[in-house]
This record gives sequence, C-alpha cells and structure tokens, in this order.
Amino acid sequence: MDVLILVTRINGAVFALNPDLVERADCTPDTVITLVDGTKYVISESVPEFIDSVRHYRASLIAQASRLETEPATAVSDNVEQDAVVLPLHRKDR
Repeated sequence: MDVLILVTRINGAVFALNPDLVERADCTPDTVITLVDGTKYVISESVPEFIDSVRHYRASLIAQASRLETEPATAVSDNVEQDAVVLPLHRKDR
C-alpha cells in the first residue's frame, strides 16, 4: 500500500509527497520541504501542520502493520489491484 501526503504549493497547486523522502522542513518564513535528494518544495502548510500530517502517516502505517499481524492471512488474487491511500493536508479555504 502506497501512502502519500497531499501538500499545497504556494500557487495553490496540490501534489502528493512521499514523507519517507523528507530530510527536513524549514520555516523561512514559508515552509520549505527538503527531500533526501536535495529537491526543495515551498508549501503553504505550516511546519506544525506538515509535522502532524507526517505523524498521522506514520501512525497509519503502524496501525496497518498491527492489523496485518493480528488478522489471518487472506489470499489476494493477482488481478486485484490495491488502492493507494492519500491523506489530505491541503487547506480547504484556498
């Protein structure tokens, strides 16, 4: 299962970001997200909002893993595609 976080660029464009690739989040005063490969994104969410979304992302992974450990394994057909889960973070007021 792929899990991405939706973030909003300063111009209002929303995109999905893999939080596992984030090296740091700076407030300069805009929020600048730096990925491990050096790519930088300026987003409209605050650093605390971004951190909360990453926490939610990680908690959802742990919860899913916990459920997988306690539930009996079920056979999944090869032609059944798993849906990606996207956690919204972008602001509704823009």
